Amino acid sequence: MSDLSRPSGPKIIAIANQKGGVGKTTTTINLAAALVEQKQRVLVIDLDPQGNASTGLGIELDDREFTTYDLLLEDIDLDQVIMTTETEGLHIVAATVDLSSADMELIANEKRSFLLHDALRQTQMDSYAFDYILIDCPPSLNLLTVNAMIAAHSVLVPLQSEFFALEGLSQLMLTIREVRQSGNKDLRIEGILLTMYDQRNNLSQQVEQDARSNLGELVYRTVIPRNVRVSEAPSYAMPVLSYDSGSKGAKAYRDLAKEVLANSAV
Repeated sequence: MSDLSRPSGPKIIAIANQKGGVGKTTTTINLAAALVEQKQRVLVIDLDPQGNASTGLGIELDDREFTTYDLLLEDIDLDQVIMTTETEGLHIVAATVDLSSADMELIANEKRSFLLHDALRQTQMDSYAFDYILIDCPPSLNLLTVNAMIAAHSVLVPLQSEFFALEGLSQLMLTIREVRQSGNKDLRIEGILLTMYDQRNNLSQQVEQDARSNLGELVYRTVIPRNVRVSEAPSYAMPVLSYDSGSKGAKAYRDLAKEVLANSAV
């Protein structure tokens, strides 16, 4: 089935789950790096006030002069907010704690839900020739996450392989349904990604079985293993693909990138 809603510009994927600690930022960083290995040009939008995606891609706090806060709420030129990273072909709009006040300020703006959508569709964006834009959402279903979903073509949902994992999906699915009705009728689920998977653990296997039986082909074939190299890489400010290219975690994210590219080509 062709994706008729896909424009000629970059494919925009929001990486979202209102639950913290499920691997959203880890997935954003490493999927971006894996797509770059596949000759794609990628922009990461750090939409989490914690700024972990920015830190994980080596952007020092002092270097974040203009951020996603400015992208949303100030008339700032794209050249000033889009930063290069150590990985060639991988760019980022960084975040700082300033973003934590954005939700309150957005409420007063009549275009509050469409600010990111409009910012990412400036004609100036064409000159960057990005293939993918990955949005690292905050761990809540607030106005920032709604902005991401209205800006995006699809939502990728990391799902930790733990008890009650599927129950937390219902609120997220409800939010996606509401966004379809209110501002982005073509928004779809890019895929459900099982993270922190331990094949020796019966619970991980049970969660996978439940996810595949309930959600079918929405669940990626690739699962991200619980891997110490994946956990260590952010402290060295690099994706796991650079930190330990031969690790199981790096291989898993390469496999995920191939799945994402294959789905985009359908």
